[in-house]
Amino acid sequence: MYVGYSEGSIIDGVQEVRLKSWHHFHDFIRVEYLDYPHYVWRGQRDATWPLQSTLDREFSYLKPKSPRSAAARHLERFKLATRGRRGPNPSKELSEDEWWALAQHNAMSTPLLDWTESPFVALYFAFVKAEAPISGQRAVWVIGGVTKQNKKIIADHVGSDPPILSYIRPQQDENARLVSQAGLFTRVPLGQTVEEWVCKNNLGVTDFVNLAKIIIPDLERDECLRALNRMNINHLSLFPDLYGAGKHCNNRLHIAKY
Repeated sequence: MYVGYSEGSIIDGVQEVRLKSWHHFHDFIRVEYLDYPHYVWRGQRDATWPLQSTLDREFSYLKPKSPRSAAARHLERFKLATRGRRGPNPSKELSEDEWWALAQHNAMSTPLLDWTESPFVALYFAFVKAEAPISGQRAVWVIGGVTKQNKKIIADHVGSDPPILSYIRPQQDENARLVSQAGLFTRVPLGQTVEEWVCKNNLGVTDFVNLAKIIIPDLERDECLRALNRMNINHLSLFPDLYGAGKHCNNRLHIAKY
């Protein structure tokens, strides 16, 4: 065990890791995950927040009679609302997941969660918002190795839409942010968090990590962001548009020697 962090037991494929400081993040990645590029990463401002999609959060308040039907209507409204707004030469054919991905990065509630192939981009998103987490801790999540579970679900499932965890990597050219962030999405059945899906499909697993939550104290935020900025991980590089330029300048205004 490296002195800068402690690893909890693996329970149903899920593990908690506690870092003494963000300073130990690089060492943790180097020691534990450098040889496993199939894992992907997500940063969240508060370590207590679940891996829950924005659409599921909406439905937890709205409580539709049929979430699947409500989600389908929601997506159809988006398709209609985007007419004439996707540029002069939009992609003619988009799959359902590609439509959801387009909606995800245009402020609509969707069943998707954003992830990145870069642990340091995830660390940036965990720390970039200045508002302190209520728990006093931020988190970077890492997930991988779900292929075996998906194959079993598909083999045992009768009918369409097996309840798998999908990785979605859109191919359309309408989202430069996705490229800059080395981004992708996950999608689990409506009404489930990613943690719930992993635990349900890994009952009794104690020797393999499908999902880990890396808990990081909310300390030295400015220093963390300054270090990531020196690595060219900032709003200017991750959001290659006017929005990113504005946010980057705001960070320079508030963080000394940024």
